[in-house]
Formats: sequence, structure tokens, C-alpha cells
Amino acid sequence: MTELLTIILLGIVEGVTEFLPVSSTGHLILAGRLFGFHGEGQGTFDIVIQLGAILAVVVLYWRRFWHVLEGLLRGDKGAIVFTRNVALGFLPSAVIGLFVYKGVKALLTSPTLGPVVVAIALIVGGVIILLVEKFVKHPPEGSVETMTWRTALGIGVVQCLAMIPGVSRSGATIMGALGLGTDRKTAAEFSFFLAVPTMLAASGYDLLKSHEGIGEGGWTAIGIGFVVSFVVAMLVIRWFLNIVTRHGFAPFAWYRIAAGTIALILLAII
Repeated sequence: MTELLTIILLGIVEGVTEFLPVSSTGHLILAGRLFGFHGEGQGTFDIVIQLGAILAVVVLYWRRFWHVLEGLLRGDKGAIVFTRNVALGFLPSAVIGLFVYKGVKALLTSPTLGPVVVAIALIVGGVIILLVEKFVKHPPEGSVETMTWRTALGIGVVQCLAMIPGVSRSGATIMGALGLGTDRKTAAEFSFFLAVPTMLAASGYDLLKSHEGIGEGGWTAIGIGFVVSFVVAMLVIRWFLNIVTRHGFAPFAWYRIAAGTIALILLAII
């Protein structure tokens, strides 16, 4: 497989999985192992191309973000609460991420340990999603603006679990939100909004640490992956909201369990 085709396929994997509770980073690690794309360059590539998917959120929800900005300038309570909640949700991962960065990067770049951790995390996460879907009650639809600061901060704490490859940032935030009494649609949308500062910070910090070792070829790969993930994520986000509103998250849980099991089998063979 040519390097260009590998980069395009990885960009598609990122765009499809970033906002699904299946772990985009975990899928990139497994796909990188399958395609023979691993090492220091892969770690930075996996983190930074996620900005393409994040840009899709900004484009699709630009009116929402613009109204929040206008509201902040007017001192609107809803806009202030929205901004506060996103900031509180982001805060725990921003603090903890500084201390665990090296360990996480080591897992991301390990061609042996990383894929095994991902496979196990996929299975465990799938089981947790099924348990949350079965036992947690689903309240009437709300919004990010009606979410309490305690709920937003609690979701942010749960999001930190996603620093383990394979856990899924969106999965952790959505399940955390459901467990704290948020409805499905609001949980999914808050996960989208929370991804913007979280992934901007993660990508910026990684680039600050690793930019000297990327090289011209690495930047080209990141650029292509960025564009592909952006286009694919634009198509996936609306579809995902329709699925979870109608059918919940169980389909993604069963997928995680199946994917993790198959990954463990393949890793034992290859």
C-alpha cells in the first residue's frame, strides 16, 4: 500500500470515528499497525489530524458559536453559562494532560503495547456503554445552557479517562454526561463543543513538543490527513446525532466489543 493511500485511509478513519464513542485514536493506532504506519511520526499525525474533524464542528455549528460570542458581548446569561460549562469541562484534561503527556505519547507510538491497550479498552468501554444504556434513566431534552456547573466539571473529569488510548474521548464525555443526568442529544452536542478546546490544546501542545522532528514529509501527511478527516467528519456528525436520538448508543457498544475482540485475535496472529 502506498504512503499516500495509507494517509488518506487514516484520514477517513479519523473523520468517521472522532465523534463516535468508539475511539478515533484507538482506531488510528490499530489501523497504523495494520498498514505499517507507526513510530514517533504516527503519534503526532494521530493527534494533529483530529483538528480536521474539530474544524467540522466549528463549520456545522458556526451559528451557535457566533450567537454565543454575541451573547457574551451583551452579557447574555445563556451565552455565559455555555462558555462556563465548556471551560469547566475542558479544565481537568488541560491540567492532567500536562502531567501524563509523555506516558500517553509513549503508548501512542508503541507498535506492540499500544494496540493491545486499545483492543482491551474497546471491549471494556463497550460493556460500560451497555450498562449505562440499560440502567441510567434518560431525562427530557435539555441544552448545554441549562447544564449545571457541577455536571460540566464532572464530565470534564470523566473525559480524562480518554487519555488512555482506546477509551474514546467522545465516549467518555457522553457516558459521563448520561450518568450525571443529561439527555442523549445534549450529551452528544456537549461532547462536540468540548472537543474544540480539548483537541486544540492537545494538538498545539504536541506540535510545540514535536514540531522540529516532523519534517517536510510529515507536514504533508498531516495536511492531507487534516483535509480528509474534515470532509468525512462533516458527513458523520449529523448522521450520528440522528442515530443516537433514535436508537441510543448500544449499536456502538456492540461494535466496540466486536472490534476489540477481532483486534486481539489479529494482534496474536500478526
